[in-house]
Amino acid sequence: MASAPPVYIAPPTTGALRVGLGDFVESLRRWRLWTLLGWTEIRQRYARSRLGPFWLTISTGVMILCVGLVFGVLFHQPMQQYLPLFGVGLIVWTLISTIVNEGATAYVNAASYMRQIHSPRLIYIFQAVWRNLIIFFHNLVIVACLMAIFGVRHPAAIALAVPGLLLLLLNASWMGALAGLVSTRYRDVPQLITSLMLVGFYVTPVMYERSMLKSHAGLLLYNPFTYLLTDLRRPFLGEYPSPRDWLIAAAMAVVGWVVVIALTGRYHRRLSYWL
Repeated sequence: MASAPPVYIAPPTTGALRVGLGDFVESLRRWRLWTLLGWTEIRQRYARSRLGPFWLTISTGVMILCVGLVFGVLFHQPMQQYLPLFGVGLIVWTLISTIVNEGATAYVNAASYMRQIHSPRLIYIFQAVWRNLIIFFHNLVIVACLMAIFGVRHPAAIALAVPGLLLLLLNASWMGALAGLVSTRYRDVPQLITSLMLVGFYVTPVMYERSMLKSHAGLLLYNPFTYLLTDLRRPFLGEYPSPRDWLIAAAMAVVGWVVVIALTGRYHRRLSYWL
């Protein structure tokens, strides 16, 4: 009597990827929901305020002016070069850090929704990304002022800010989603991530350029935030980003989202219990 052929059992990773990919696609399909939630949260935060998010723009502009003048003198840099470098760098870094920090608490803050409504998990990450993207667009007023005052070397390079911004959002969003998963299980992680992002501000070329480090500039190549920052900052400064930096950022986005989608599928049902 012939034995029955062995039954193929799919590895757990395959099922997790399928569930996570379904959550990712469904979250994108519900873009009206997370964009509405992001708009609503900003309107509630700045209710009865005439300037609204522009208060953040004003405070960021004052910080760029004050800190830029001080560090420009300390680094012995011409202000017409250093102030745009630091100003655009600070605005881009603020977008990265706030997405990662708020992504770490996205699931915890949405606990009341997740316990009562069966919805895709990643919509709460996309909500945080959209909310900070709106604030970033407000801060572009500062970038426009810097370009108008100090000029742009190659105006055609500004168009490359669009793919640079896309790469930044793709990477920052998976970092925020990964931080959100870990932080939901271990509630001390958000404080750790906040501290790490503070350290990242100093080890990422926000206040300086790679060339300022001279022989030690190679150390920045091991910092993933370097590529996200420079890919968006250089077009705003009228410079052309390096194709290598774009390829590295794109590879980071692909690998990062594969990992996050697999983990989201694996712990999809457990998130509600962890909350």
